[in-house]
Formats: sequence, C-alpha cells, structure tokens
Amino acid sequence: MIVWVNGTFGAGKTSACRELVELLPGSMVYDPELVGYGLSRVLPADRLAAVSDFQDLPSWRRLVPEVAAALLSEVEGPLLVPLTLLREDYRDEIFGALAARGLAVHHFVLDPAETILRERIRGRDEYPGEPERSARVREWCLDHLPRYRAAHRWLSRDAQLLDTGALTPRQTAQRLAELVRNGAARCPIVQSVDATGDTVAAAVLLFDEQGRVLLVDPVYKPAWEFPGGVVERGEAPTDAAVREAAEELGLGLDASALRLLAVDWEPRTGPRRGGLRLVYDGGLLDAAARKGLRLQLEELRGWRFVTLEDAAGLLSPGRFRRLAAALEARRRGELRYLEAGLPAAQGLTGAVDAA
Repeated sequence: MIVWVNGTFGAGKTSACRELVELLPGSMVYDPELVGYGLSRVLPADRLAAVSDFQDLPSWRRLVPEVAAALLSEVEGPLLVPLTLLREDYRDEIFGALAARGLAVHHFVLDPAETILRERIRGRDEYPGEPERSARVREWCLDHLPRYRAAHRWLSRDAQLLDTGALTPRQTAQRLAELVRNGAARCPIVQSVDATGDTVAAAVLLFDEQGRVLLVDPVYKPAWEFPGGVVERGEAPTDAAVREAAEELGLGLDASALRLLAVDWEPRTGPRRGGLRLVYDGGLLDAAARKGLRLQLEELRGWRFVTLEDAAGLLSPGRFRRLAAALEARRRGELRYLEAGLPAAQGLTGAVDAA
C-alpha cells in the first residue's frame, strides 16, 4: 500500500509522515526526492540543466514506482510518501504504474488556508546558521503557492483534502491513519497486474457530425486514449470492443456494425506491454447517444471529440500515428496493417524517425 501525502511546500507533509510511522505498523517513509538526487549523480550535466525539477525527468517518474515496489518487497509496508505532486499528468503516470503493480494508493492533500501556509513558510529555518540560504528556500516555497492554487481543482477531485490549519503533526497523523484504515482516500484505479506477456487490445473510433473522433482521458496514464481495452482470454476482439464501449462509456454497440480499420503491432517499451492493437470504426455517435454517455469513473475522467490536429497534442506519438492511419483507412475504405503505427514496410526505423 502507498500512502501519498500531497500538498504544497510548508503544508507539513514530512512532519505528519514522521508521526504516521508510529501509527501504522510496519510502515516506512519513502521520499522520492532521493531518487532525484541519485539521478543527479549519474545523468549528464546538460540533461540536468534542461529541467528545473526532478519531476520533469521521465526517468524519475519511471523509477519512483519501481523503487516503491522494490521497497515493499523488503518491508511489511505501507510506504508513506510525503511529496508535492501538482501536475495531473505526472500523477496519472506514477499512480497508474503503481496500480499496474497491484499497489493500492491512498492519496491525501494537506490543505491549510494560504494565510497559514505563508506564516509557516516564513517561519521555516531550513539551514540554521545560514540565513541567506534559508531565505532562498522560503522564497522558493512562496513562489510555488500559485502552482498549488492552480492544481487545487484537480487535487480536490482526486484526493482526500485535509485542513490541517488547526492540527498538530500528531493530530494530522492520527486523522490520516483513520482515513487509511477506512479506505476513504483510496484511488479507484482499475489495472491488470498481469504484465508478463504481450496482449491483444481492441479500440473503437466514434465520430460526431463534424467527423471528429472521440477520445477519453484515463486516470492511470498521462496521455489520452481511444475507448477500448485488452481482449480477455477466449474473447473475440470484436466482442472486446463492444464490451469496452459498454463498460467505459455506457454504449450498446452492435458488433456486426463495426468495421475493422487497422491492425497495429505495438512493440514493448520498458514495462509497457506490446502486442496487436485492433482499431474499429464504430460510426456516428449522434446527439441522443452523446447525452447517454456514462463514464466508468474508476478509469476515465473525461471525453471529448477532436480533430486529427487536436489529437496530436493529446495522444502519445504511437497512438497518434495509429489514429492517423486508421482515419486514412476509413476515408479510403481500406484495412491497414501497421507496425508501431506505421506501414509495415517502414518498420521500427520509421517509428523512431517519426517520434
């Protein structure tokens, strides 16, 4: 189990987690900043100079859940993670990777009033005897308050907010322990933990009257997606496409009306599984059908219709190439076979160039 204690700088995350260790038997504090410090010792200086925060390093976001899983194989757990995480796409990436490893995440935000936060920050003395260095830290914390305000909307939707303005660290920890035990802050991310082999997945493209295609916003990954999912054992891909549309969007599609547009072989990348990806044309989703859409809230937070140009900024490069090829196949009335989103003749070399 992961207990992620979020909040802006000065909210009291570390102090609360130090107290919480005593209240949750077998727990330990895991600070992902240590992963960042490790990367700073091994990455080239020019790569580090390109970012202002460890969190902007893809390697950091990938290693944080890997290290968490490794630590939980050594201790009873849970892991207490006192870390400010204000970008929703980074949250999706990290929490999705944890969920894929079967690790439950309880997400909290310590949320005192801003006046209290400012008072706490101004009273901090990070480096006793080094007033100038401590002043720089205080200024840095104050400068990040607008980022926290901007993130507050999605944090309040995703996490259990806890007003700690009148609470001591011990009282905060007691409240956190109570919420952990009753599961009030557990993130409802549904992910398969079987990541041992490649998969077959089926997606459905649905269109509005302007020819725009429907994309969905998963809670467990940073990029948008097509409606669809992994084909279950013994299940026909077309049936999987219909089932996923029903589960994710509340739609009742007719399997006989679906037309296969593209078959794409996706290579395995790191821990992400590869395999065959089938893309179906689900046809027009008219105004009446759109009113009846019901999102599977455990997996999706939103949907929208987009043009191909819009999709370039929402999909991963491979998904975008797959969409572009599927739309072209739809226009021409063809079926396309792809590898990494490109015609097979181009192979992976073309995929690397296109990325």
